[in-house]
Amino acid sequence: MNSAGGSCESPNCMRGDGVLSLHTEGQDKKQDGVQKDPSNSNLAYGILDSPPWYLCIFLGIQHFLTALGGLVAVPLILAKDLCLQHDPLTQSYLISTIFFVSGICTLLQVFLGVRLPILQGGTFAFVAPSLAMLSLPAWKCPEWTLNASQVNTSSPEFIEEWQKRIRELQGAIMVASCVQMLVGFSGLIGFLMRFIGPLTIAPTISLVALPLFDSAGSDAGIHWGISALTIFLIVLFSQYLKNVMVPVPVYGRRKKCHISRFNLFQVFPVLLALCLSWLFCFVLTVTNTLPESPTAYGYMARTDTKGSVLSQAPWFRFPYPGQWGLPTISLAGVFGIIAGVISSMVESVGDYHACARLVGAPPPPKHAINRGIGIEGLGCLLAGAWGTGNGTTSYSENVGALGITRFCTSSCTRLLPFWPRLDHHRDEVGVSQLTLCSQTSSGNHLWSAAETKM
Repeated sequence: MNSAGGSCESPNCMRGDGVLSLHTEGQDKKQDGVQKDPSNSNLAYGILDSPPWYLCIFLGIQHFLTALGGLVAVPLILAKDLCLQHDPLTQSYLISTIFFVSGICTLLQVFLGVRLPILQGGTFAFVAPSLAMLSLPAWKCPEWTLNASQVNTSSPEFIEEWQKRIRELQGAIMVASCVQMLVGFSGLIGFLMRFIGPLTIAPTISLVALPLFDSAGSDAGIHWGISALTIFLIVLFSQYLKNVMVPVPVYGRRKKCHISRFNLFQVFPVLLALCLSWLFCFVLTVTNTLPESPTAYGYMARTDTKGSVLSQAPWFRFPYPGQWGLPTISLAGVFGIIAGVISSMVESVGDYHACARLVGAPPPPKHAINRGIGIEGLGCLLAGAWGTGNGTTSYSENVGALGITRFCTSSCTRLLPFWPRLDHHRDEVGVSQLTLCSQTSSGNHLWSAAETKM
């Protein structure tokens, strides 16, 4: 892609030793005729910047851990109505499947969809209609599946009991995903954008989340002390220690092995908080401070409660489409999941705007939103085919992680390939305008355009 454009600032968020520094040297110098302001260093990397590979690994782990709660929660919430509450091994298979599909859908969204740094994962908008469908008399679990002493997880009868339920969910999700792809790729969601605003998005997201408070409260209530500790550490690291420079050993081309200072707490608040909380639980487990009785309060905070699953589960498992059998379709299930699709689309539109604002990009145009919703529909189709028991959507948690870590440089001008705007005033075919934005210290955005042949 050949580009010729106006002046812009290139990101200068790396020191000579290759270590991230939010307070870059020489910010008072001009580059390409644009003055940098030293006060504007809220973000560290722009959406087109490439951090060092080792930093990308840890940032990816942090985003994974941020989404971990939502990814794991969906199969665990569905487990009881799928008759799997006494089969943790199969639950682990569902969790691994939703991890795998979420990774594929994230790659599709980043490269082909809205092209924002936004992660795809299981959606809670599908949970309520799924539970409603599974609560129908035809799909209620038999009494013997509720008794752990009567459940033989390897028996063909038990396997058929839970597989026929998840196949019903698969069929409904796959048909409903076609509706989402039609809405996205036809441009209908762009047309409806005039009716979708903050007053539409906020109540929708709230109503989607309200039914899940019971599940979230019960999970956090396993041990309120550990839950409060994790929240406290995330707030402490991201809000109060974000400007503390921590000395870390690094290797650079010029200075080889040396010590450099790094905003560790600002970049990895979630990762550090979760690691410290788990380490604290591990110490309490080793010292038997936490109760050993499964019926006692706080037992689930032990780090050895799922040891049997680790010993039974295979080291490597490759999920594949149709692994639970041929999907089945019912009209009631399809209409229920379509209601979840509508809620998911409205929520995703809000996520796109929030993510664009956090990374310093202009509001996403209609064609980018259409493409993003269409790719999410494709992701739901893949999730249904693989048998996750759920669809996929943009994760608000990871949009929040961008705001916590501030891992983009708002002082840098950005070239946005996902914002092409056709130039109708030129005769040359294939020329488009790409919007560029730079933010001054006063918070004002300066706009310019660069011609790019695509």
